[in-house]
This record gives sequence, structure tokens and C-alpha cells, in this order.
Amino acid sequence: MLIVDDEPALTELLSVAVPEAGWRPYPVADGHSALRADRGCAPRAVVLDGMLPDLDGIQVLRRLRYENPRLPVLMLTARDALEHRIDGLSSGADDYVTKPFSLEEVVLRLRGLLRRAGAEPLRADDSVLVLGDLVLSEETREVRRDGTPIQLTAKEFDLLGLLLGHPRQVLSKAQILDHAWSSSFDGGGNLVEVYISSVSDQLRDPMSDVVSGGGSVHRGGVA
Repeated sequence: MLIVDDEPALTELLSVAVPEAGWRPYPVADGHSALRADRGCAPRAVVLDGMLPDLDGIQVLRRLRYENPRLPVLMLTARDALEHRIDGLSSGADDYVTKPFSLEEVVLRLRGLLRRAGAEPLRADDSVLVLGDLVLSEETREVRRDGTPIQLTAKEFDLLGLLLGHPRQVLSKAQILDHAWSSSFDGGGNLVEVYISSVSDQLRDPMSDVVSGGGSVHRGGVA
């Protein structure tokens, strides 16, 4: 479930509510991030705020609809004027909720949209890790950035998976060696540093967030 809203408190509430309904949340705070997520993770539905800090919600809606005409989209807005509702619905929104709203109402409306679209709620899946436009699937052992596949060796993949799986944590060299190699490996020389540098070169911007502990990593990607 792609959640697009620049209000952290509201995004957090929605991110807690949708897993209880059987969906995996993927929150983003602006329109450009929403479009990247749509290309990289193929969401099954979108909760979209009408007012975003970069692109207007209607602009994002039109681009999402161009990419996937059948993608269920629930618009959120603090504006309750009839013309705003008509604008959103005529631009392709499937339903419209005015702030403030109850989480139960949002969940019920989303269920209705998915049911009409013939989509089943996705089960929670811990095999997918997401950081920004970087997506790692442990099941298929694939890595994509902004929808583009990135080729990594087996050890590079294991190293990236370890780092994404421990966001905002400082891992010792011994922990990294034990996960990506084996506890019997003595880790002589600068092997870990070489591999981190290699993965960083291939991933560039996203990897700088992973290594430094910044950003927000989500298990399960988007539903």
C-alpha cells in the first residue's frame, strides 16, 4: 500500500493501520518519491494526499493513472469544497476522503476499492526490503533502484541485505563477517571495507544512507 502524505503523524497512523488489514505499507512524503515508488515497487493501491510539498496531488494522480490506469487510488484532502472533490475524481481518483477522517473509514474504503479491482490483500512479506527507490528481494535475490536492476555478486547481495535489515544500527566488522562469510573466516585485511566500497559504487546515493544509518528502511515493500 503506497501512502503519500507529508504529515508524519498521519503517515505513521496509516502505516500502523494498513498492516492490521493485511497490507504492507510503504510511506513516502512527496510526489516525486511516490512516482519512483510506483515504478520500482508496483503498488496494488495508493492513498494519496491532495496537497504535497513538491507536486500537486492531482499531478501525481494523473501520472500514476497514465502508468497504470487500473491502479486503485484513494485521495485524501483537507479541502472539502465540492469542486475539489470533482477535480480529484475527474482526474482519476477512485474515491475521496476529507480530513479529518477515521482510520476505520479509510480501511473500509480501501477494501472496497481492492475488491472492485479484483485485487486480494497481500500478506506481510519480510523478504523485501525498501530504502527510498532501492528495493531488495531476498526471495528472488534481486536488487532494483528506481525500477532498474542492479547486478551484485552473491557476497555483495548478502552484505547489502544485512545492512538494510539493520537500519540505524552500527554493525561490527565481526558481525558483518559472520553474516556474509562465516564465523570461521578470520577476516584478515580489509575485505569488508573493499566489499562495502564496491556496493557503494554500484548503488551510490542510496548506499550512503544505508552505511551512515540514515533514511528509513521498510520490510515488505508496497502492497
